[in-house]
Amino acid sequence: MENVVKVGVVSLGCPKNQCDAELMMAKIRDAGYKLVSEPGLADVVVINTCGFIQSAKEEALEEIMEAIDRKNDGINKKIIVTGCLAERYQKQMDEEFPEIDAVLGIAKNDDIVEVINSVLLDKRVIIFDDKDKHNMEGERMLGTLPHYAYLRIADGCSNRCSYCAIPLIRGNMRSRPMENIIKEAERLAENGVRELVVVAQDVTAYGTDLYGKYALPELLHKLCKIENIKWIRLLYCYPDRITDELIETIKSEEKVLNYLDIPIQHCDADILKAMNRKGDERSLRELFAKLRREIPGIVLRTTLLVGFPGETEEQFSALAEFANDMGFERMGCFAYSAEEDTPAAEMPNQINDKEKQRRADIITKEQEIRLSEYHAGFIGKSVETVCEGYDRLSGMYFGRSMHFAPEIDGMIYFTCGKGMRARVGDFVQVKITDIMDYNLLGERI
Repeated sequence: MENVVKVGVVSLGCPKNQCDAELMMAKIRDAGYKLVSEPGLADVVVINTCGFIQSAKEEALEEIMEAIDRKNDGINKKIIVTGCLAERYQKQMDEEFPEIDAVLGIAKNDDIVEVINSVLLDKRVIIFDDKDKHNMEGERMLGTLPHYAYLRIADGCSNRCSYCAIPLIRGNMRSRPMENIIKEAERLAENGVRELVVVAQDVTAYGTDLYGKYALPELLHKLCKIENIKWIRLLYCYPDRITDELIETIKSEEKVLNYLDIPIQHCDADILKAMNRKGDERSLRELFAKLRREIPGIVLRTTLLVGFPGETEEQFSALAEFANDMGFERMGCFAYSAEEDTPAAEMPNQINDKEKQRRADIITKEQEIRLSEYHAGFIGKSVETVCEGYDRLSGMYFGRSMHFAPEIDGMIYFTCGKGMRARVGDFVQVKITDIMDYNLLGERI
């Protein structure tokens, strides 16, 4: 019997990139290739890269170098590089890595099977196309656990923040037609998905290009009508676009979780202006006060960027104080990374790496204290938790409540009483008894 070619897909970076990988995996599977989970077991390894910030680029390059080492050892026969790093550094990928057998731009993901066929015939392939031709439609092979899936509603970004390379890599925002999104969500629900995690570079801008209006509330109302969908989670909201209509939708639709991810980056008006973002400390304070007032118990996640060119010690201190006052339940803080070809990279008064990291460390440590206090408030309470697995080492199950987004917010570890079990995807009630690092501990009741 002829040996089936084994293909391993490694996807790095954000959930939008993962959606691209899932579209490619479905095509690879349907073409008769065998997908394997470990790149070390693959004849052909496809590396779907991220190229957003320096740390992501370094991770992608490390993955590529590991694949080259495996190829030199005769383990991987062919290497294909796709995704944001490939799109952003087309010439470098071609010229500096002769060991790579194919480089694809994001608009050529649909050609993945033809590319695999070609490299197996020892043909080197370097193909790119207009970013606007990047296809977001089609069947996906989920890389997540079966009970949740990322639902991409748009790709690209038109915000043009001065520090951000996404528009250079992904192009302007392109919303998916609402009917396509609904059909995909219905297919996901039919296949056992209970939680939809709605993603885009900016979900709140959804529809402005197709429909001339903010269409996220309308989309959410339609998604909520899908049978078997239990939770709908929103990631990546732009603060200026959180309208009264969106707030009312979150309040009125039981399936839309009281969890909002709103990356604000900073609170200082001058820094925000230099970032080409709108708002100031007053408007942000008003927004978060309104959200807490209108949606009691809301979980607020944000992202901060410190060490932006020209950020003074006073502006940094004001940001740290603001974060403390807001008491964000979830928060990430990153040191500014100067990305080539972005306006911010050419700005004067760049801050050295050591100082940028010092500022990020200060805010991160303060957030760890706030997180411990927030988690301590769960002790003694019962929360609905979706089971996501069993940890043999501790003898405990683990999962998430609505307060925890997949892959970024930690876990709830819990025991089951005698004769009780929990399967992946089961929703159970867990009484919280303790906290451990970024996680909660409890027992099923």
